[in-house]
Amino acid sequence: MIPSGSGPKVLVAAEPIDFRRGVHGLVALVAQALESDPYCGDIFVFRSKRADRLRLLTWDGTGLVMLTKWLEAGRFAWPPATAGVVRLSAVQFALLVDGLEWSRSSPRVVRRPVRAG
Repeated sequence: MIPSGSGPKVLVAAEPIDFRRGVHGLVALVAQALESDPYCGDIFVFRSKRADRLRLLTWDGTGLVMLTKWLEAGRFAWPPATAGVVRLSAVQFALLVDGLEWSRSSPRVVRRPVRAG
């Protein structure tokens, strides 16, 4: 199967969150702070202050899924803690969740072909 590239977007909240927040708190955060629709199917990634934990929130079509992962040793590679959102490619997202340095992997920019006329 050839991937179409139209999968869900991955949005990382740059600022750490309070990990006591539950699903409803993260939904509110996505809607207000990230200015996005929490039910659109995109994947929203949140970090802890210690940078050793992450929390994912996504809508799978039937309900909200919240996943938490923490590393037993080491830290996740996060963008600088400033306001805003960082978009990741599928490869960068996989590297982040695996606890690897994702910022060195950037998607190649490919210009769209000009229509022959």
